[in-house]
Amino acid sequence: MSMNVQPDLDFIKDVKSAGGDTLKKCYQCATCSVVCPLSTDANPFPRREMIFAQWGLKEKLVGDPNVMLCHQCGDCSTYCPRGAKPGDVLGAIRAYAYKYFGWPKGLANLASSGKNMPLLIGIPAVIILVVWIISGGLHLPSSEDFARYGYGHFFGHWDFNLLAKNVFYIDLIILPTVALALYASYRGVSAMWKMMAENTGVGQPLYRPSASQFIKEFLWPAIVEIVQHTRFKECKTNADRLKGHLPLLLSFLALFFVTVYSAFTQDVIGIFVPSMHGPISMWNPVKILANVAAIALIVGVGILWSNRARKEAEGKATPTFYDWFLIWMIMGVGVTGLAAELFRLIGVVSVGYILYYLHLVSVMMLFLYMPYTKFAHLVYRTFAMAFERYRESAYVKNPLV
Repeated sequence: MSMNVQPDLDFIKDVKSAGGDTLKKCYQCATCSVVCPLSTDANPFPRREMIFAQWGLKEKLVGDPNVMLCHQCGDCSTYCPRGAKPGDVLGAIRAYAYKYFGWPKGLANLASSGKNMPLLIGIPAVIILVVWIISGGLHLPSSEDFARYGYGHFFGHWDFNLLAKNVFYIDLIILPTVALALYASYRGVSAMWKMMAENTGVGQPLYRPSASQFIKEFLWPAIVEIVQHTRFKECKTNADRLKGHLPLLLSFLALFFVTVYSAFTQDVIGIFVPSMHGPISMWNPVKILANVAAIALIVGVGILWSNRARKEAEGKATPTFYDWFLIWMIMGVGVTGLAAELFRLIGVVSVGYILYYLHLVSVMMLFLYMPYTKFAHLVYRTFAMAFERYRESAYVKNPLV
């Protein structure tokens, strides 16, 4: 039986330019499949994906669950006798997939190239600056007001007990940004799931699980495995990566809780108790958790920064905008947030306000570009792991056959 292969040459060029420039060095010795903990006899990963990439089989790869399941431990690249760096090639394919599934396309294309860095920073910077000006908050408070309200009057002040002005304008900026990121992620994951089902031969299920069944049997176990970093612990040559990635993930979870708590107290309880609009006490357990999480975030991303720089210096990894952009954004969020709080505590208004502005820009960047950058792996990989369980379940396979 013959197969007509129609290579997508533009796809090959994109993969090579996104960090997979060593693709053509691969000569199919299968060393990568021998050392990869994800590989099985029936599923020789990532040798098959390297063949597909050399052939330019775009649809086969962007809808391949294994591409998203790979957590780039680097064992395959370390042991490759040809220096083909399969880990970097798969990383480049994932970067392409986020752009391929991204919506809207203009934003997905914008976030995929370092050449667009001025625009990537400029868009949120201008939006927040314009809102800052319109709100009437473009001024520095007195030292007394700064000590009492912190950044509570950053967007100005009004005598409206139902909702603090600062909370209103932050909601106006951040909530639409988060809504766009969630909707874009939903569209992307839905398209990926459909392609994975087609590529793996998963047709109509024998019976479809309910939403609660899907979460309980497939999605929640995937989330637990991710939080526990089960597969990270199988890494051999890059085991130190766990030391950075684990505190980074846990800090994100802690900061998510703090954000939800703050939004609830400011937007809901604050309607009835206006005093909730002020800064949280430094000794409040939630504030302590926020500060510890922020420090853990900086330490975690710092370890990843150091590991990445070392691997590139040793020639074990290819420098890519895809990898560094996320590191820069996370470091920006952590450093500007802690620095803004430090200058609030010591009472330096001018520097504090500049840092708070930069912090808002960093946070907006992180969420606005989440579905199109390496940050998207948090969503795509989670659902790829859920799909891995789903396609082997009784919903798809007849247990009597």
